[in-house]
Amino acid sequence: MNTPMNYVAFDIETTGLNPKYDKIIELGAVRVRDGEVVDTFSTFVNPAKSLPERIVELTGIRDADVADAPYIDDILDSFLAFVGDDVLLGHNILFDYSFVKKAAVNQRKDFAKQGIDTLRIAKRFLSGLESRQLGFLCEYYQIRLDAHRALNDAIAAHRLYGILAQEYGAQEESMFWPMPLIYTVKKESPATPRQLELLQKLIGQYHLQCEGLVLYPVENVTDGFIDLEKVTKNEASRLIDRLLSNFRRSYPS
Repeated sequence: MNTPMNYVAFDIETTGLNPKYDKIIELGAVRVRDGEVVDTFSTFVNPAKSLPERIVELTGIRDADVADAPYIDDILDSFLAFVGDDVLLGHNILFDYSFVKKAAVNQRKDFAKQGIDTLRIAKRFLSGLESRQLGFLCEYYQIRLDAHRALNDAIAAHRLYGILAQEYGAQEESMFWPMPLIYTVKKESPATPRQLELLQKLIGQYHLQCEGLVLYPVENVTDGFIDLEKVTKNEASRLIDRLLSNFRRSYPS
């Protein structure tokens, strides 16, 4: 068996499933050499907005956990340095890669990587199981997992890979070798002065409290605070549409 045993396994937790709009809230990684963990990387990430309740319930991560955490812009260099030239490994790795790729593009940094996907491997060799989700596979193989926390999931994916490589690596070695990770994304633009002006106007119309540039909600308007200093052009457009929609429902013509 000649499957890769040197890589960085990583995982993220996010505010949602769409890297275009959603944000990283936790990032965890382990550096593996000869199949053994030799170093770890773990941090909360401030998403510049409140966490949706469904994410709090899923991960156990709360606003208080990320409020004083660094923004992704502040820790990206550290993470890229941790990864170095290593191959990446993860369960459904393109999801995690897409969020980090977007952050890298926004900072005009290169993050072209190759990756090993344990989900792809599991689909190839474990088609008879009722699920190939990481939690199910960890239970199946008796891998200890505190699910939906980034570092725990990264370690679990690493252990799962080791088991799958041992069981199936000799059958189809090519399934265990890294492939280019392809995710195309454009650099995001910050909100325009006109958008920020309109947002401030809507804040006044809703009588929202605004401390500095941090927006606090009224019922049925937003899902918590949003730091306007971090709002992108696309996010500002969505927020304006939402505020206007609520305003029209509250005050029909």
